[in-house]
Amino acid sequence: MEREAQRVLNAFQREFGTRPDVLASAPGRVNLIGEHTDYNEGFVFPMAVDRRIWVAGRRSVDGAFRLRSLNGMEAYEFFGVELTRTASWVDYPLGVVSVLRKRGYELGGFEAVFFGTVPIGSGLSSSAALEVATLYLLMGLWGLDLAPRERPLICHQAETEFVGVRCGIMDQFISALAQRDHALLLDCRTTEYEQVPLRLDGYCVVIADSKKKRGLVDSEYNRRRQECEEGVRILQRAGENVRALRDVTLEMLESHTQRLPATVQKRCRHVVTENQRVLESVEALRRGDLRRFGELVNQSHDSLRYDYEVSCEELDLLVETARGVRGVVGSRLTGAGFGGCTVTIVREDAVEELTRRTQEAFRTRFGYEPELMTSLPCEGARFERLD
Repeated sequence: MEREAQRVLNAFQREFGTRPDVLASAPGRVNLIGEHTDYNEGFVFPMAVDRRIWVAGRRSVDGAFRLRSLNGMEAYEFFGVELTRTASWVDYPLGVVSVLRKRGYELGGFEAVFFGTVPIGSGLSSSAALEVATLYLLMGLWGLDLAPRERPLICHQAETEFVGVRCGIMDQFISALAQRDHALLLDCRTTEYEQVPLRLDGYCVVIADSKKKRGLVDSEYNRRRQECEEGVRILQRAGENVRALRDVTLEMLESHTQRLPATVQKRCRHVVTENQRVLESVEALRRGDLRRFGELVNQSHDSLRYDYEVSCEELDLLVETARGVRGVVGSRLTGAGFGGCTVTIVREDAVEELTRRTQEAFRTRFGYEPELMTSLPCEGARFERLD
């Protein structure tokens, strides 16, 4: 049993004086390519990382909710039927309960201890991992028979409707459905998905956390969405039969250059070309062409930097330093931007050199070191009954 799992089990025993009935966990994720395409009904290509959120729990005898965190979050205890937002971490698990109840599942309260190794606020989606881990705990406690595609949609509904965060579906899908040694090609319009083998063969994925808090992300994220929607409206008025940027081709975009404001055109160009890069990336990996995949990863960052304008000095330094290391095939920012992480595909024997040079460059420029973690594609959520 993993060390983290044992820690959660021991903490539950101390807190509640008995063993839990179910142990569940769900991973964080990194998006390999396909950024800001999700809310434009496009394609994304994430993988699960080797950081998880663990939860041990049992049904409560009196119907109360008693939730504890080993990550320094405040404890929560609640008696009652109606669930309301608390503006704290417990909204994510409570949101899952709320959605399941709305769907007709009769769930009572439960006692649980959570522990996570997914860095909070780094862009590796600790929130989705928390939701998905909770759902799998509840599946174990109440014997819920949920179809695979239904599971991430429940968690997504919890975040958008209960927590109130307007997010795409990618994070919940990869956390719930990831397979070891695979990445997930997800169609954000249809929710169809495909497990794509990710044969790294001596290479690995390095995630570098800039530790820069993404202070601009909310306002700028909303602005980018509005600019994309404006581009679609202009193309529709011009007679194009499109519903979202997913339907737009580069040729179509270029034929309406005069109609599109310069900034809107750049935003649209990123999304259109990024969708193409995702699909081409999958084909490259099917051929075993990791070099071509790396080239597309590099192109993605350049497009995010210059067309979508969501990069920052810290992320650019991480990417530029990585690209200068022999053995790196591609590097880009991952997530919404303005901070957070980069993702780099690198030969395993070059990880030490990448780490050294990245930390030196960052320390020289910013006075502190980023956190780097290495991962291979990991499995998604799971639970086990302990009776």
